[in-house]
Amino acid sequence: MAGEITISPASLLRRSVLAPMVAALLTGCAAAPPMTNLARPEPIFSPEAFFSGQTVGSGELKAAFSHARAVTVHGSGRVEPDGTLVLDQEVTVAGAKPAKREWRIKATRPGRYAGSLTDASGQVQGEVTGNELHLTYRMLKGGLAADQRIYLVGDGRTAINHMTFSKLGVALAVLDETIRRVDCTSIAC
Repeated sequence: MAGEITISPASLLRRSVLAPMVAALLTGCAAAPPMTNLARPEPIFSPEAFFSGQTVGSGELKAAFSHARAVTVHGSGRVEPDGTLVLDQEVTVAGAKPAKREWRIKATRPGRYAGSLTDASGQVQGEVTGNELHLTYRMLKGGLAADQRIYLVGDGRTAINHMTFSKLGVALAVLDETIRRVDCTSIAC
């Protein structure tokens, strides 16, 4: 469907005769956890608190064998009476139509989350350790594994999102994004 964020591993790998060498390099780079210098024991990341209300994210998607593309994400979140965080997002990748998606996650026990994402296949799993929210899931299109680490920083109104998409253990794309909580009185929401 037009506007969906999809990365076809087969098309990415066909673009270069150097694919095996580049894949080996990417695998080596992806082996270490990203941005571990942002992990802190405090403040404790509360997805329900951070994503309630309006958020705006801006970042860059870097895919193997392709040019980096700007990404903008507008989010509107709420917590339902049963504790489920519902986050509706509009994601715009440069050169594509905006895509809408919905997250639904809920604490299953202290520090552990489970839920769904409209463009994920199967369940989203999450874990909070200090200021880090670590989410893992499989993308609906292409079966890419998504590994997402969101770090609460500064005054608690900003988070840094680092997301890696991989297939068969090979990192094919990386998204780095800054997410900010916004006051709807200061911008058009």
